[in-house]
Amino acid sequence: MVPCVTLTLILKLKMQLPLFDHSHQHATQTDVASRETSVGLALEELLVTAQKQDCLTIGIYESAKLFTADPDSVVLCVLAADGEDDVALQIHFTLLQSFCCDSGITILRVSGVQRLQQLLGSVDANRNQEEHGDLHCMLVTNPQADHCRLQEVGTYCQESRRRDQWVPELVLQER
Repeated sequence: MVPCVTLTLILKLKMQLPLFDHSHQHATQTDVASRETSVGLALEELLVTAQKQDCLTIGIYESAKLFTADPDSVVLCVLAADGEDDVALQIHFTLLQSFCCDSGITILRVSGVQRLQQLLGSVDANRNQEEHGDLHCMLVTNPQADHCRLQEVGTYCQESRRRDQWVPELVLQER
């Protein structure tokens, strides 16, 4: 008889408890997607502005040279890849991430290399194609390049690290 009373009591309690509100979860997912879209646009504007002001270093080799010569000038490191299939590239990324973390440089991983090619390939058609071929690593070197956009990207990276995402990730939307 006791199990029957227990079961009745449990059923009564369940009926009194509100059901899980899925609308809050949906709203949170929508907010996150909206935030990522906003930060993606800010990053795009920041990179284009930095390139126009000659404050953008493009390429893994060029970035390594800048890190050796003047690491204090770097305010943002963007690592771009659409997959993790290239083992050599992932090794480079690991080394760059380690250097950035040790040096206190904001770092962001991005997927959407084709979008970066659209953005940065069209700014200066006179630059050689080889430079635009390696968009896997980009360094922004001037904190005044686009301060508001840099701050928005930096805040996103800090928030991601607080959620234990040590290297924040962002997907750039193709247009």
